[in-house]
Amino acid sequence: MDLKLRGKNVLVAASSKGIGRAVAEEFAREGANVALCSRNEEQLHKTAEEIRERYGVKVYSHQADLTVKADIEAFVQGTVSALGGLDVLVTNSGGPPGGTFEEMEDEQWEQAFQQNLMSVIRLIRGALPHLKQSGAGRIANVASISVKQPIDGLILSNTFRTGIAGLAKTLAGELAPYGILINTVGPGRIATDRTLYLDGLKAEARQVSIEEIRAESERSVPLGRYGQPEEIARTIVFFCSEANSYSTGQTVMVDGGLVKGL
Repeated sequence: MDLKLRGKNVLVAASSKGIGRAVAEEFAREGANVALCSRNEEQLHKTAEEIRERYGVKVYSHQADLTVKADIEAFVQGTVSALGGLDVLVTNSGGPPGGTFEEMEDEQWEQAFQQNLMSVIRLIRGALPHLKQSGAGRIANVASISVKQPIDGLILSNTFRTGIAGLAKTLAGELAPYGILINTVGPGRIATDRTLYLDGLKAEARQVSIEEIRAESERSVPLGRYGQPEEIARTIVFFCSEANSYSTGQTVMVDGGLVKGL
């Protein structure tokens, strides 16, 4: 299947490693030019150079903190200037800290709000004029299975990731007249540093090994394993390609069957 992504310009937020990097690589594999951002400048430049050398596409990298409005605006404008336009936006950010409601102070709530919800709003706001010019703009939001099924001990994620899905569902109608499709992808238990961190918290709380926690988690997944970042990336690339011409406002789980709700 020709996804018709060759020569398209794609911005992927939080993309120096993990799911974000896998998404950027998958677009580059299809011949798209990619823009990357991260707070870690060293890792960002390393990733950008590896993708550039491996796939021979244009790669723009920009150090940015997604909780800072000015950083997001500069990233979007830098992307448009460096690549010559913008056709696809993939919003993404690191997950907020784990913990229960009573453990969270205002500072944690505010940080998660800025990082996990306002960053999405600001990225879309900045990208929108350019996506309209594209004529076939696409937006994908990387969220979590907590959009459909709250996760114990992740009150911040459960709250703000759900907001992303509501935002996308509303924008699907507002953006349809411009030919822009927007969808949300909910990763399940994916083998990333974030999952290792959460498994570590559980292991410490229960005073068991992290291997025991992982084995227990894998048993709860019908497919019997953690997913790989590349498996999330392939789903996102499809929804952001011209092969997807009629799905918008959807929230799609990529979780090995973990979520039980319809």
